[in-house]
Amino acid sequence: MLEGKRIGLGITASHCTYEDVVPKITSLTAAGATVVPIITNSVLHAATRFGTGEEWIAKIESLSGEKVVSSITEAEPFGPKNPLDCMVIAPMTGNSLSKFANAATDSAVLMAAKATLRNGSPVVIGISTNDALGLNGMNLMKLMNAKNVYFIPFGQDDPINKPTSLVADFNKMLETVHYALAYKKQLQPIFIQYF
Repeated sequence: MLEGKRIGLGITASHCTYEDVVPKITSLTAAGATVVPIITNSVLHAATRFGTGEEWIAKIESLSGEKVVSSITEAEPFGPKNPLDCMVIAPMTGNSLSKFANAATDSAVLMAAKATLRNGSPVVIGISTNDALGLNGMNLMKLMNAKNVYFIPFGQDDPINKPTSLVADFNKMLETVHYALAYKKQLQPIFIQYF
């Protein structure tokens, strides 16, 4: 399905979703892709109840067979010099969502995404944010209307206790990437029942 494709996997600081996201590297590689892992600074340095940066980097590098890209200067060549076929950002926090929607490039992940869009290639977003239906809603809608930006289908993960929170169904990552690359189309339905 993705034979010969180079897929950037950008990981931002939604630490609680790493258990769901990181194993999807295997799905992408099993479909024939080379996965280039790209991380934000907070992934590199954070130590949370979900694990340390060192532990997650070891897992990511083991599954992908590639060294993580963690600096803007390392990510910049993903422009015309060393392009990706597709850039996936999963999980994408509200902070990174806001910056991406407003062209702020202050991490390796956002630099790789900017470079991928510059090349006319798809960027696939798997959101995980507590404020997607709050102040970040306008950034979500802006990106939903942006050319070459696609979303892994998402829904409310806890509508009673966290009514503005949205999380992607990361099990749909591979299918979303396939639709973006093969058809330049958004996998539907985009809004899903999360439970």
